[in-house]
Amino acid sequence: MSEVLRLRHLYLTHFRNYSTLDFTLSAPLTILVGDNAQGKSNLLESIFLLTSLRSHRVSRDSDLVQEGQELAEIQARCHPPQSFRTGEHGDIGIDLRLTLPRQGRRRMAINGVTLTKQQEFLGHLNAVLFCSLDLDLVRGSPDIRRQWLDGILLQLEPIYWNVMQQYQQILRQRNALLKGIKLGQFRADPTQMQAWNEQLAIAGTKVMRRRARLLHRLAPLAQHWHQNISGDRERLALTYVPRHPLPTSDQPQEWQQALLDHLEERAIAETHQGTTLVGPHRDEVHLHINTAPAREFGSQGQQRTLVLALKLAELELLETVLGAPPLLLLDDVFAELDLRRQQELLTAIAPVSKP
Repeated sequence: MSEVLRLRHLYLTHFRNYSTLDFTLSAPLTILVGDNAQGKSNLLESIFLLTSLRSHRVSRDSDLVQEGQELAEIQARCHPPQSFRTGEHGDIGIDLRLTLPRQGRRRMAINGVTLTKQQEFLGHLNAVLFCSLDLDLVRGSPDIRRQWLDGILLQLEPIYWNVMQQYQQILRQRNALLKGIKLGQFRADPTQMQAWNEQLAIAGTKVMRRRARLLHRLAPLAQHWHQNISGDRERLALTYVPRHPLPTSDQPQEWQQALLDHLEERAIAETHQGTTLVGPHRDEVHLHINTAPAREFGSQGQQRTLVLALKLAELELLETVLGAPPLLLLDDVFAELDLRRQQELLTAIAPVSKP
């Protein structure tokens, strides 16, 4: 893991509504004030892209490029935390550049050197983003909760980018085969399908074990925060739930075999539907308050408390692992929280705002 850095300068070119932006952060705490639709959320989105190579709002890079332009660019100058305390920056730190073309592949560079692997860009700048969309962590589909776990893993373990890409590639090819069999374009070949099953099980196990370990570390932190915010009146439970029973052992071979067995059980259904029904792309994270599913039975207040606990747990875990607090990006979340929860958030992040 690279040394934790702080964002000092941000430069945007043709990103969202910004033709150009030259923004300097000179204090530990920065507050953006302005009318709606002026670009405050866009600015925070650009910073989060540098930390995760993902937008929390859109899935296509073309949506990030200003209308009428061919590409957008995000550049940042980052420094070690101690340089903020001394006030002397000089040549300390690194430059990050992310180029997002409307068409074609994105490009990344560090100190002017173009990178060939996206994972090399990750881990230099770290952040936790908390926005109104995060309420979908409770209310939304399982995919949102999986993306939340994956986003944290990308910052803690940049190699996870390759793990995800490998699994997605195998999944796409296996789905293409299943669709072709369903449409009569390919003949069902048990030997060929077994080979794809084995590849999916190996790659899928790498994803699932990392997610399960992460949730195991996050759960007690989130439970602690949730207990504090709820006034010790409620208990939170977080559980990683694959579509098949998890083995009791942590051995990769046993996880792979469990996934293989379930693939074989769903073979007929997969052929009929023409898609992969088993694997980490179908897994879920269950959130319970006092044993009741928070999505179905939690009140709005309970759901807000739960999300706040999750984000504070994320912040605490990143700070513990990285050895320094990450950037905390708050995007209009106070409008979603009542006064008591606002105070809890402010109390929790007070150390983050100190020099």
